[in-house]
Amino acid sequence: MSATRLRLTTKLLAVPAVAALVLAGCGGDDGDTNTTGDDTGDETEEASGDEPAEPVELSFSDSYSPEHAHNVCGADLMREELASNGSGIDLQIFHSSQLGPDGPDRVSAVAAGDIDIDIQGSSAISALYEPIGALDAAYVFDGPDHLFEFADSPAFDDMAADMLEQTGIRALGVWFFGMRHFTANQPIQMPDDLQGLRMRYPDSPQFLQNAEAIGANATPVAFEEVYLSLQQGVIDGQENPIPTIVDMNFDEVQSHVSLSGHQTGFVVAIIGEETWQSLSPEQQEALQASLDAARDTTRQCLEEAEQEILDGWKETGEVTVVEDVDREAFSAMAEEYFAENLEGDKLALYEQVRELAQ
Repeated sequence: MSATRLRLTTKLLAVPAVAALVLAGCGGDDGDTNTTGDDTGDETEEASGDEPAEPVELSFSDSYSPEHAHNVCGADLMREELASNGSGIDLQIFHSSQLGPDGPDRVSAVAAGDIDIDIQGSSAISALYEPIGALDAAYVFDGPDHLFEFADSPAFDDMAADMLEQTGIRALGVWFFGMRHFTANQPIQMPDDLQGLRMRYPDSPQFLQNAEAIGANATPVAFEEVYLSLQQGVIDGQENPIPTIVDMNFDEVQSHVSLSGHQTGFVVAIIGEETWQSLSPEQQEALQASLDAARDTTRQCLEEAEQEILDGWKETGEVTVVEDVDREAFSAMAEEYFAENLEGDKLALYEQVRELAQ
């Protein structure tokens, strides 16, 4: 384990006690997504009265290590909150892709009810509901504030309602995943620097379009296989948020991180409608409130972790941090490409998101 990852793990494992206080207190605060009512935890206990809620076990699947913020500051805190608020929900967390590789197969498993809850990128979900893939377009969001403005907008609600009708999958909300940046064994400061590099991208239509939009030579590799592919020279570089780069030890086999910020990474929490309807109204409310509250704690943990990692790299020289990246050149290429190549509902959703940034 690298010194950077050791520091990050120690920091994140110290977070839950503080973050749990935030989680317990913000179930109905401003900024929640698709929730009803305030102070949800209290209402759940009042609604249940003296009768304990009918116990229910729900599986929660993700692709990240136990030390990743989406577990330490997200799923773990949800489990603790749901276990203590009288909801009767026993959240069973399956991290590190235990229920299958990250991607469309797990989304289909949610629709079928084989997995209760999963957190997936919109590109994976687009295998079942194509328009949502536009939300993973390069530079479609200007950052997490823009992302959450959209997540709280009628446009998101309309999209989620249409997705539910077409797929039977309910979107419970979004969690920030981090700004995606390039890594390689050389700096990437402008689009021309990508020439000749085999850059790993997820094997999804939108990510492959992202690569084409900014002139990258995309090599699809499964998330779980990226480290070995970098180590063996099958690929020359990859793109992910800073905490994920450390969480997956990519910094052990890459010398440069170029802060391109080419994508505002996020995951969508999804649940099959049949599973959702099997819960009591009080359980639905408690589950939604715990997930909404974790939206704030996961973002805080990720942003703090990113800054600590960057500071550590600059101090130790373990990794060269390239800050002088021409983001305007990359984003201009991307915007021109998507205006010409997206169509139908996907283009409409892309334009709705961009309009919020004006």
